[in-house]
Amino acid sequence: MAAPNSRITSPQQRSILAKLIGKEVVAVTPLNRELAGGDARDDEGEIMGWLEGRERGSVVFVSFGSEYFLSKEEMEEMARGLELASEEVGFVWVVRFPGGDGETVSHVEALPEGFLERTEDRGMVVQGWAPQAKILMHPSIGGFVSHCGWSSALEAIVFGVPIIAMPMHLDQPLNSKLVADLGIGVEVQREDGRFRGEDVAKAIKQVVVQEEGEQVRRRAKELSARIRERREEETSVVMKKLERLFGEEQLLILARL
Repeated sequence: MAAPNSRITSPQQRSILAKLIGKEVVAVTPLNRELAGGDARDDEGEIMGWLEGRERGSVVFVSFGSEYFLSKEEMEEMARGLELASEEVGFVWVVRFPGGDGETVSHVEALPEGFLERTEDRGMVVQGWAPQAKILMHPSIGGFVSHCGWSSALEAIVFGVPIIAMPMHLDQPLNSKLVADLGIGVEVQREDGRFRGEDVAKAIKQVVVQEEGEQVRRRAKELSARIRERREEETSVVMKKLERLFGEEQLLILARL
């Protein structure tokens, strides 16, 4: 049995699990969608095409996951922050709205008047869905404005993207603290639990382009490199275990399926 290290973190835990299930347990580094295949959607091509025209590390990706929806006030402050930062840092912003009773909301209606027109050369707003892993992998991405859900934080870490943390609820504040403790991101300051556009812009520019964020950018890349190196080593261990179990010929047959 191969077990991701994100949940089974020590030899003792693996030993206990092995005894419980009666099988050998091999730890592997966290998995991600880096090599996921499948047909690309039309909007995916548009997003990736837009990123191709941007300089390396000059864009932030903005997403709050699929379970949290920004309020009208939060939407306005986020838009203001992105606009203030956009003279130096471009953006791809994924906006989502709660569904219900068949009612649909357009981001054009929800965003501040004139925002799309004023930022059309510097940013891109996508409604509903975006290929997050592919975007984070793109060389033009220099930061990730994130709610710090565990999966999103993990993807940013694996791809070496520094995080501008904006935790909202559940385990996200703890994840944000971990990001700060690791030195791979900063959290947006708040007043009375609310964030302001000016503070969003300040954090984005600090992490992506300013000299004081150089250490954060370097730490993010160093941690990513360590994870990738460890993943290669552990993948090799897993393959040797599988070869021992199934034999080399059977593994080759399975690989072709």
